[in-house]
Amino acid sequence: MINVLTRVATIASAALFATTGAAVGATQASSLPRTPTCHVADLHLAIGEPDGAAGSLYYPIQFTNTSTHTCALRGFPGVSVVDVKHRQIGTSATRTGEPVGTVSVQPGKSVTATLRTNSPGVAAGCRPTSTYVNVFPPNSYQAVQIPYHLRVCGAFEISPVQAAE
Repeated sequence: MINVLTRVATIASAALFATTGAAVGATQASSLPRTPTCHVADLHLAIGEPDGAAGSLYYPIQFTNTSTHTCALRGFPGVSVVDVKHRQIGTSATRTGEPVGTVSVQPGKSVTATLRTNSPGVAAGCRPTSTYVNVFPPNSYQAVQIPYHLRVCGAFEISPVQAAE
């Protein structure tokens, strides 16, 4: 009977480990401190000058750490364009599908995500020009509204946040 109970406990522990990554009775310790996630209060967001290539326009969205501590960003920002009455124009930007990594942002330093749309005249279906661009930093439920006149034509894509080159 004890042998059966031991097997059941072993199977239950294996199932828990497979679904959660945690072993029963074990603790996970790390000697490295975890870098906190950057919050909107830690960041200044700006849109840089566009760069054109092959019928596309690329707009760098810069995330500058204005805090006194290093923080981290991982993933894709949420991006949409809005009119003067703060109503969204069309759908939000789609993700490019590029691999995601965690980037550490030291105080005073910047990282970027790249917004892409087509040049007017290359793609049909241009939206009205925006008054603002709303940007949700990765893993944030709070947007930063950047005054910016952007005309989305055809594609509207955003890359993950990446270290500045």
